[in-house]
Amino acid sequence: MKAEIIAVGTELLLGQIVNTNAQFLAQGCADLGVTVHFQTVVGDNEARLIEALGLASGRADLVICTGGLGPTQDDLTKDALSAYLNRQLILHQPSMDKIETFFRDRGIHMVESNRRQALMPEGSDPLPNDAGMAVGTALTQDGTHYVLLPGPPKEMKPMFERYAAAWISTKLDGVHPLHSRMLKFAGIGESSLEHELLDLIKEQSDPTIAPYAKEGEVAVRITTRAASKEQADAKLDPLEAEIRSRLGAYIYASEDISLEQAIVRIMQEKGLKLSAAESCTGGLLSDMITAVPGSSAVYQGGIVCYTNEWKHRLLGVPMDVLEGTDAPGAVSEKAARLLAEGLLQRSDSDFAVSITGVAGPGTSEGKPVGLVYVGIARKGCATEVAQLALSGTRDIIKLRAARSALYRLWKLLSN
Repeated sequence: MKAEIIAVGTELLLGQIVNTNAQFLAQGCADLGVTVHFQTVVGDNEARLIEALGLASGRADLVICTGGLGPTQDDLTKDALSAYLNRQLILHQPSMDKIETFFRDRGIHMVESNRRQALMPEGSDPLPNDAGMAVGTALTQDGTHYVLLPGPPKEMKPMFERYAAAWISTKLDGVHPLHSRMLKFAGIGESSLEHELLDLIKEQSDPTIAPYAKEGEVAVRITTRAASKEQADAKLDPLEAEIRSRLGAYIYASEDISLEQAIVRIMQEKGLKLSAAESCTGGLLSDMITAVPGSSAVYQGGIVCYTNEWKHRLLGVPMDVLEGTDAPGAVSEKAARLLAEGLLQRSDSDFAVSITGVAGPGTSEGKPVGLVYVGIARKGCATEVAQLALSGTRDIIKLRAARSALYRLWKLLSN
């Protein structure tokens, strides 16, 4: 089954909000075994929406619209679909009863336009809205299936998961669902990873291989269609084993989690504690770690030691290391080492990470933008310091420095 997703809303075209609904629905379709071939965004204009519906119905078996089901005059999706299919809009009484009860129980006067949220094309199946008031719609005409969902994600997601997905499943005839695994990599770039897997990518048929990249990490999704998980595993296991034989040193997870999530998980399992001393990253590493639920079990805290005074006063780095004609300076291997070791001594951590460098836009201590040192001190072992030569804007250098520190920490934890 081929699908097209139509996101409705002028605010999407103006860039005022991000179209996260399309991403969610595309993944939901893939899980059902439905392939999304097209994604369209159209504004709140009935004529253009009818045109989009006509185009979609000519090239897709399933058309999913999200947005435009609300009470105002610019909520036109149901009107457009009814006009396109030549069906009347009728009142769905259970939805109307719910809307009237909502206003009555709160002592709020209900304006007449709210009735629009209970309308649906004649002959369609209602999709209940457990998180809002606008009823969804599902129907089939001339071999094409149509699903209308609300725009707010807090309403759209539960409606799709609880009702629309089940309705779509009844229209599938022998279509096997997609089964995927996400292999997550760190410490290797997209081009280097692709080079190592190029023969597999060129020869792929089933399973398929799809590399993905975002700042600081790379992922490979391997996917197959199968009637059961057992059948899928039989096809995916050999491919994953081959990828691991080539790039296993860089794989930190075989599921879609972040590197910091993997680190927190490992440290929880091993009962280890972590702390950080950050200069040029300004607390970014701490923010990434503490964004992980459960990180309080492993992360003790961080110090943003931005000035030389704080590096000296809080972590004991001698001033003759930080300043002076012949001093190594705050951006140096020695400073990174002493920062990490000073924090390890002053905390109850098993690992202490330090980051010091030049994020830009100007140089510091006569040293170039992008020069960064990452130190990792750990109980009972020698401190390790890595020198990095990073490129990009100030924000990008900070992000790459933090991710590089995470990668080096993960390598030590994994050994």
